[in-house]
Amino acid sequence: MNSSKGSLRRIWFFMKGKRLHYVGAILLVITNVALQYVGPLISSWTIDRIITGGDMEVPGMVVNLVSSMGGKEFIAANLWFCALVLALITGLRGVCSFFQAKLLNTASEYTVRRIKDSLYSHIQNLPFDYHVKAETGDMVQRCTTDVETVRRFISGQLVELCRGIFMLLVAVFILGRVSLALTLLSLVLMPFAIFFSWAFHKNAAKQFKVVDEADGAMTTVLQENLTGVRVVRAFGRQEFERQKFSDAIDKLYAACKKLNNMFAFFWSFSDFTAVAQQALTLMGAMYFVIEKDMSYGNFLLFNSYIGMLIWPLRQLGRVLSDAAKMSIAMGRVDEILFETSEYKDETPQNTKKPPIRADIVFDGVSFSYDSLPVLKNVSVTAKAGETVASLGPTGSGKSTLVQLLQRLYDCKEGKITIGGVDIKEIDRHYLRSRVGIVLQEPFLYSRSIEENIGITSTTPEPERVREMAAVASVHDVIESFEEGYETLVGERGVTLSGGQKQRVAIARTLMKDNDVLIFDDSLSAVDTETDAKIREELNTRCEGITTFIISHRISTLSGADKIIVLEDGKISACVTHQELIEIEGMYKRIYEIQSMVETVEREEGTLNAQN
Repeated sequence: MNSSKGSLRRIWFFMKGKRLHYVGAILLVITNVALQYVGPLISSWTIDRIITGGDMEVPGMVVNLVSSMGGKEFIAANLWFCALVLALITGLRGVCSFFQAKLLNTASEYTVRRIKDSLYSHIQNLPFDYHVKAETGDMVQRCTTDVETVRRFISGQLVELCRGIFMLLVAVFILGRVSLALTLLSLVLMPFAIFFSWAFHKNAAKQFKVVDEADGAMTTVLQENLTGVRVVRAFGRQEFERQKFSDAIDKLYAACKKLNNMFAFFWSFSDFTAVAQQALTLMGAMYFVIEKDMSYGNFLLFNSYIGMLIWPLRQLGRVLSDAAKMSIAMGRVDEILFETSEYKDETPQNTKKPPIRADIVFDGVSFSYDSLPVLKNVSVTAKAGETVASLGPTGSGKSTLVQLLQRLYDCKEGKITIGGVDIKEIDRHYLRSRVGIVLQEPFLYSRSIEENIGITSTTPEPERVREMAAVASVHDVIESFEEGYETLVGERGVTLSGGQKQRVAIARTLMKDNDVLIFDDSLSAVDTETDAKIREELNTRCEGITTFIISHRISTLSGADKIIVLEDGKISACVTHQELIEIEGMYKRIYEIQSMVETVEREEGTLNAQN
């Protein structure tokens, strides 16, 4: 957890560019407080020097000003003048408050904008593995609620802290000159209040973290439910999900209730301390008046200023509690910002941009997810322009192999080279821009179909969008929709079928200028006839492009130049389709099963046609 001091340093960093706005706001606060103290001084002076004719120590500048206006007699005959001065002071305080708020709001919104920009930019550059493990709901909560907590602190309590300190110092200085004994009496309970506020701050900080984490967990449950609404409905899990959300709400409720109870006790104790201090001071002031050691004007002054002494005392708890909130929130934000970017170690030596249409060599590649081995000493070569297919059981490392090629992960042992250049020496962005990948479960944005296909291009041409859609055998399907290419696909493409989403994703990938194409089981949701048609179009369009195909459908794999059979993270075979069906093993077994199924389907189709 970041300390409040450390969090303030971080906020000061993000204030760069608007720090003078904060300085200006603080100066306006100080001016406002000074004017706030002038009012009671004028009232006290008017009573003691003008109305009762007593004596009150005032600065020589004020004496000279009054003398130049005609002396005390003139002021006594024109008391409206004092009222006018008080009205002007109130007006000046209003002007100060307006510009203070304007400067603060401008600076705080700018600061928060910088925090959000930094967060979003950094998230884009975090390793793929981080996103796999992170909870989306919790990340959203950190980027929204936690940042808003920081904004509230820097737009309010940060300046209020300066106001409280200045008010306390000025009040003690002025009242000390009037009566040192009564001033010390006015501060007698302050040490207890400060200690209590500090203790509350320590305990509240821990509870704020519990509340924040419970809020993040609740957001995660909500995000998962809304994203997986199809699965929830399909399996009739509404009641289970409702209960899961209810449990998350209960944990958040319990955490918030405990925090609110802490606040209730704190504010009650603070109010009691403030009222007790005010009563003690007033009794002392009345005693001094009765003993003739204090004038009525000074009594009025103490009566007015005691609230200005107690207000910072009471406000200290609010400032510290908000500081605790801010510290926790900024700490959670920093947990993301301090995560290592995958570009952190980039140097001129590993930002090469060699030709990608070259031989791709996997040389003794091994990889593990944490401590779980996935690939074990895999060596294979894909010559430029070849089509390399891959088959294997779930967890055999097929997808991991192509993810290593895009540097979504880096291999632990061995190396991958393209044209003899280790991919760790190739600029990541350049490499990924030249290697297109279509996943089994493609992600589509909640936009029109045309925007989804053309999203890889800055200014996509409608003709090219339709051309690539035709290659992916989805053009006719799109045209059959009422709004055609302007059809909104809904969040994550929920309005399209699995096969339609896959074909839209293929069209989107083909919009790029690819040197390498990867199809990670991305034709699994289309029928065999459409599969064959798409592969025929791709063979025509993608000549010279190195292609990797992952599939469990033998008809999809059979046209590849070589087929890798992966079992338990190792290559058990790497030959052509014809050679594999003659070798006893997994590939031949799958081939025979699928051939038998196709034969049965053809016979059933023939019988249905005859009937």
